Amino acid sequence: MAQLISFVIPCYRSEKTIRAVVDEAAAAVDALSDYEYEIVLVNDGSPDDTFSVIRSLCEADTRIKGINLSKNFGQHAALMAGFRHVKGDIVVCLDDDGQTPANEVGKLIAGIQEGADVVYARYEHKQHSWFRNFGSKLNELMTRVMLGKPKELYISSYFAARRFVIDEVARYENAYPYVIGLVLRATKNIINVNVTHREREVGTSGYTLGKLINLWVNGFTSFSVKPLRIATMIGAFCAIMGFCYGIYTIIKKFINPSVPMGFSSLMSAVVFIGGMQMLILGLIGEYIGRIYVCMNNSPQYVIKETINEA
Repeated sequence: MAQLISFVIPCYRSEKTIRAVVDEAAAAVDALSDYEYEIVLVNDGSPDDTFSVIRSLCEADTRIKGINLSKNFGQHAALMAGFRHVKGDIVVCLDDDGQTPANEVGKLIAGIQEGADVVYARYEHKQHSWFRNFGSKLNELMTRVMLGKPKELYISSYFAARRFVIDEVARYENAYPYVIGLVLRATKNIINVNVTHREREVGTSGYTLGKLINLWVNGFTSFSVKPLRIATMIGAFCAIMGFCYGIYTIIKKFINPSVPMGFSSLMSAVVFIGGMQMLILGLIGEYIGRIYVCMNNSPQYVIKETINEA
């Protein structure tokens, strides 16, 4: 019996690219033996005609499903919406801009068949802008330090996972989903395979600086308390340094009573300690704010319309 591969593709401003991505994914699975496919396209509140293109694709092929979110909830929320509408034994996630090569999905599937639970694509030469590459490096560092990602594991938006992993990820119902953290929480049996990375032919990346910052904050506050522990260590360090500086000042005064106490050094210490206190309070406030939002049952996403949903 043929296994079903479910593609989940978040779509944003992709009216000019999504059709080619869908055609390439379908052709790639047709070239594999003993596999069938379905494609779930999640329109993440695109301001252009992306959903109109999705509708036409769904009308032409019942194996393609369309999900229209009521507004832009972000890539990870769109993925969560897709995960709850898949039926496949293996779930493959990729981008809507054509930079992730759908025609190389066989490499990811082979990794699954060899025993891995999750297979991430690794790019030897990324064709992103320097801004996106810099953001990816910071995100990689954050996931390694805060979420315990193995140093040798490369994380990307193009990956394949067994159904049980996706089911476990989909159980997360709180606001601020972070798929990478949920995958790392579900399994450690994760590998990489090398694939090519294409240059963007149409449009620009939807990730702005603000969105990248939100993604990083979401990642380390949703699945780790390490930032709070780091804040505690910083506070302890500042207290020790302040105590040592006080001892130094007293000793210096006894040795040379004519030495002035130093207004500048005092103000520097006050500003430094005050800044650290505000930083730590802001971090604590971020955690408390997220708890408040989750207690109010803020939705991960709101579905406005679905197409070809059984």
